[in-house]
This record gives sequence, structure tokens and C-alpha cells, in this order.
Amino acid sequence: MTMLNRRTLLASATGIALAASAGAAPARAAASESAGPKGPAKLPPLPYEAAALAPTIDAETMTLHHDKHHQAYVSNFNAALKQEPSLADLSYPDILAGLDKVPQSVRQAVRNNLGGHVNHTMFWQIMGAKGGEPAGEVLAAIERDFGGVAKLQEAFGAAGAKVFGSGWVFVTVTSEGKLALDSKPNQDTPLMDGKRVLFGNDVWEHAYYLTYRNRRPDYLKAWWKVVDWRKIGERYALAKQGKLVI
Repeated sequence: MTMLNRRTLLASATGIALAASAGAAPARAAASESAGPKGPAKLPPLPYEAAALAPTIDAETMTLHHDKHHQAYVSNFNAALKQEPSLADLSYPDILAGLDKVPQSVRQAVRNNLGGHVNHTMFWQIMGAKGGEPAGEVLAAIERDFGGVAKLQEAFGAAGAKVFGSGWVFVTVTSEGKLALDSKPNQDTPLMDGKRVLFGNDVWEHAYYLTYRNRRPDYLKAWWKVVDWRKIGERYALAKQGKLVI
């Protein structure tokens, strides 16, 4: 055998195992036409001014949340990639759906920080100053699966209020277009279970505490004023086509 050292062999084996696990799991993140981003992460800019969602979400909260918290997830995930470069060849959904194959030395860092990165990337995208109301196919799906917008908001708020400590509440969507609620602790995401995320709300205290203090239910209720239903409708259309939305 040539002078391949043990570390090189292990790194190669890790990359092969990860790639195989990602490609062989039809239930994971439902292999899609759109594999999603790969490689080192970058902090996406806010799609609006930091003050655009006030008074529902104040400018200081938005700035701290985006520039500090989200940036920390990006930086920490990229640090994990430097330790395990083979991960950079895999899409984010495949990494998250295959966390059991990620080397243990970086597994928790990847779970926390890549999870935080994809959750927040979605979060900024599905909000907007104009708000609006659901329409078209996504409205029909809400009425079919939740009994109407008011019932969705009630169930979503109750699920978010029950998250113990820090976490998220999500609406997921199958490739057939069926909607369901899902809640996760910390920076976990339904992508880890092979599900598609339609939208979600961050119920970590840093997302709302400056305005709402400990009144999480008030934040969850007010948040609907800044939900961009046009964007959610676009995500729903992609999910029904079998594409992953990040």
C-alpha cells in the first residue's frame, strides 16, 4: 500500500459513507430536484430594513438576531467544516437528515449551527412589512388540513407556547401538499426527519424579549402581522413539485 496515512483513509471513508447515506435514503428530506446549498455558509442579508417589521418586531431585536445570533451559527458551522472538510461536498438537507453519519467530533456543532443557519435563513424569508393573507393553493391546504386560518393560528400559537425553553414551531408540507404542525427544541429542524419546512417561528427569547418580555403567547399572536403569505405560497408551490425549500 502507498503512503496513505490513517487520517487520510478515515477522511475518505467518512466522505464515502456520508455521500452514500445521503443518496440512499428516500425518506430523508425526500430526495428532491433541488438538492440545496453546499459548502461554507454565508450570512444572507435581511430582505428588508431592520426596522421594517416594527412594531411587531423592533429594529434592535432584528439587528441583534440577524447580525449576532445568525452570524454566530454561520461562523460556528464553518469552523466545523474546517475540521471535517468532507461535509462540504454534501447539501445542507442531506447533512441534517444524516446527522448519525456525521463524525462525532463535530456532530453536535453541526446539529446546532447548521440547524440554526437553515432555520434563520427560512425565518427572514417568510416575513415582510406588508404581511397580507393566505390565498390560492396554500389557503386551500390550510382550510383542508387545519379547518381554516384562525384554527391554524390557534394551533400554531398553542404549539409554540408549549415549547419548553428555546426552540421553534413549524408548519411542514409533504410532496402531496399536506400540512402539519411540528415543534423542535433548540435549533433542530424538521429537515432532520426528512420533512419539508413551509414556514416556522423562532421562540427563543432573543427573538422577542425586548418587546414582549416573557409574554411568548403575545409574540406568537402578533407575529402573524408580518408573515409574508406571498412568499409562503411560493414555498408551498415548490414543495408540491417535490423540491426542497431551505
